[in-house]
Amino acid sequence: MNTLQAFLIAVIEGLTEYLPVSSTAHMVFVSSYFGIQEDDFVKLFQVSIQFGAILAVVALYWKKFFDFSSRSVAINFYLKLIYAVIPALVLGKLFDDKIEAVLGDPIPIAIVLILGGIILLFIDSRFQNPTVIQEEDITVKKAVIIGFWQCLAMMPGTSRSAASIIGGMQQGLTRHAAAEFSFFLAVPTMTAVTCYSVFLKTYESSQMKGYELILKSNENIQLFLIGNIVAFIVAIIAIKFFIEIIKKYGFKPWGWYRIIVGIFLLIYFSYLK
Repeated sequence: MNTLQAFLIAVIEGLTEYLPVSSTAHMVFVSSYFGIQEDDFVKLFQVSIQFGAILAVVALYWKKFFDFSSRSVAINFYLKLIYAVIPALVLGKLFDDKIEAVLGDPIPIAIVLILGGIILLFIDSRFQNPTVIQEEDITVKKAVIIGFWQCLAMMPGTSRSAASIIGGMQQGLTRHAAAEFSFFLAVPTMTAVTCYSVFLKTYESSQMKGYELILKSNENIQLFLIGNIVAFIVAIIAIKFFIEIIKKYGFKPWGWYRIIVGIFLLIYFSYLK
């Protein structure tokens, strides 16, 4: 993987991680179209640059993450995130690799992308009477249920953001509150996945742990740093853009986008590739 390919993957990660459009589907297409070979480092790179996207949320919502003026409010905020991330950690450990093996091919991913888009077309009309306006009003029980919804993202093409936002709206959150809680929940979820990939997971062909792959050469270190910086900057822009879109137009634009991209991917991987 060269610098340009790393830059493209990082842009895709930053743009799509927090939008309800499936970063996996976009990664699959970009990797295929630009001929990026999926070796151990590329697999690690695609996960590890989530660190930059994580920092984007923390930077944008630093007052939420570092407001310790009220101890009870801060504890309640972090407890909700801890409880909400547990379902993804447990079910992800048990089933993620198995689901990836069955549904990780481009065609199933494209189909899931389309189905998710159809759901987003109707989500605004389905949940019209929200009762939870801000994060402070989210109970631990609601947070845990949203955490279970997030687990749907183990199915490639679903989108972690889409699953948790739909779960939030199903629990009575406004679309703005659901989107923001999805961002907050992404921090512990993606941190766990990234740390596992970098510090614990041993990659098959090289028999190296993630951090050993990164430190293997100056080029890998450079690509890792470039990827995270680009993902950080792009994610900040994407989050701000996303919030403005859902305030004005709801989720229909994202639904149509998923459907169009899903159909394109079906045609591309079935006939054009």
